[in-house]
Amino acid sequence: MPLTIQNVIDELRSSVPTINNTVDILMAGQPDTEVRGIAVSFMPTQQVIEEAITKGANLLITHEPLSYSHRHDDKLVENDQVFLKKQQLLEDSGIAVFRYHDYCHQKQPDIIMTGLLEALEWEANLVEMLSIAAVLEFSSMTVSDVAAHVKQKLGMPFLRITGDLSTPCSRAGILVGYRGGASTAIPLMREHNLDLLIVGEGPEWETPEYIRDAAHQGANKALLTLGHAESEEPGMRALSEELRQKYPDVPVSFIPIKPIFQIV
Repeated sequence: MPLTIQNVIDELRSSVPTINNTVDILMAGQPDTEVRGIAVSFMPTQQVIEEAITKGANLLITHEPLSYSHRHDDKLVENDQVFLKKQQLLEDSGIAVFRYHDYCHQKQPDIIMTGLLEALEWEANLVEMLSIAAVLEFSSMTVSDVAAHVKQKLGMPFLRITGDLSTPCSRAGILVGYRGGASTAIPLMREHNLDLLIVGEGPEWETPEYIRDAAHQGANKALLTLGHAESEEPGMRALSEELRQKYPDVPVSFIPIKPIFQIV
């Protein structure tokens, strides 16, 4: 029997109970299409879609959506020339795009988190894996040391840091993606006695301002902000490796994205 797009989707969802009102949908393409090649990326940018087509993939699996909002908003992209051009590319090529987000994060363990830990070579530093965070322990490291390690392992040109670079860091927490907001980050830091938070992103006036006050008061608290994609892309790379093992007869490629911001 040929491998269909629906077969791949069913496999990706198989280890997690059904999630109601999920954003994990087939955003383009037909589910009964036979899979000739799979591409995996964090974001279905125009450039990523073009590269996936060039590589011969007819299924693109991404973590984030096509239409620039967490839940597709028709009014946002209605008659929008940027979105219509991307949509035309999808229609002309016939490539399917599946979003793997909710089921991805509900998988135990969360492959987005374990993929980042693997990329940072911090598996041995893990002391507790929570539902939305990882708690790590280090010996004889400062925030500056941790930042240098992260930049080197992830190939990042810069990091955003709040707090004192010389702050000693023995306990750190990681929150990937958009989990860096106050409602998740501040309780995590307080309840797990953390010196450092490493987050993807969150509102700049929430957790960073908490860290600023704590550091000014003399507390050993600091924050590293990686960026949403930078914190979650390693997990999607790990997914591509899983798919290669699962479907050895199907070409599977990972397509990285370039940093969204430039420093000028």
